[in-house]
Amino acid sequence: MAVNLPTELLRSFAAIVDSGSMLRATERVFVTQSALSLQMKRLEDIVQVQLFRRDGRRLELTPAGTALLEFTRELLAVNDRAVAALTGDTLNGPARIGFVQDFAETLLGGVLARFAELNPDTQLQVRVGGSAELLQLLASDRMDVVLCMGAEDDPAAVQTAPMQWLGAQDLAARDPVPLAVLELPCRFRDASIAALEAAGRPYRIALETPSLSALRAAVTSGLGVTCRTTVFMDRPIDAAAARLPDLPRVSYARHIRPSPPIAIARLADLVLSAVMQSDEGDTLKVA
Repeated sequence: MAVNLPTELLRSFAAIVDSGSMLRATERVFVTQSALSLQMKRLEDIVQVQLFRRDGRRLELTPAGTALLEFTRELLAVNDRAVAALTGDTLNGPARIGFVQDFAETLLGGVLARFAELNPDTQLQVRVGGSAELLQLLASDRMDVVLCMGAEDDPAAVQTAPMQWLGAQDLAARDPVPLAVLELPCRFRDASIAALEAAGRPYRIALETPSLSALRAAVTSGLGVTCRTTVFMDRPIDAAAARLPDLPRVSYARHIRPSPPIAIARLADLVLSAVMQSDEGDTLKVA
């Protein structure tokens, strides 16, 4: 006898994976955490395999769970396309997405390729810019989904990460510290200067640029040190050894237009999933 996979269980399963925890998933599927746990138990009973295993306080997808996730996305995509075709909940115009350049270089290709696979008839418009610019475009209805940097307590935060001093260790030990920074507005520039001034550590602006690519080249070539997250560059400085002050945390914030069509909601889900997986590596872990 054929076994049917209920779409509501699959949607809850995908929500747990994409949001990073059962608690966050409850805000997307509108059920309690206990009800969500029961749904996952029911789904495991139907497929007769374990989908999650616990690692301390974390949940980790099993190989079977990883395999089911791929089928889940395909099944939900077909379901949503059918509903959109019958109800008229279609996207008028292109899907418009904006990234800060940190993410554009590491996440852009995978997210857009997957979205194009799920929505072959939808045109994509991509904008790479600063957080303030992208949020202004979103507020003026010229953007559908934005992935940018925000404060640690940003309501749109999907992940937080420590700001880090990046560059050559010997440069960081100099007085004054040679800084490579982006033009204003830039929260990393503000944080690094504020931290140095609070610590009484002298500094000078060795390079200022509007381009993140130019900033990376400057740091790589030894023109100065900078402050960002390791999404930008995996070249952290031993801050204690260089007498550099501590820095605050920053959030990766995902913003979505109000009442998005199904295609835009799917695009936002793919962005969220990419951010969560990039933070943990290839193996997805759910807190």
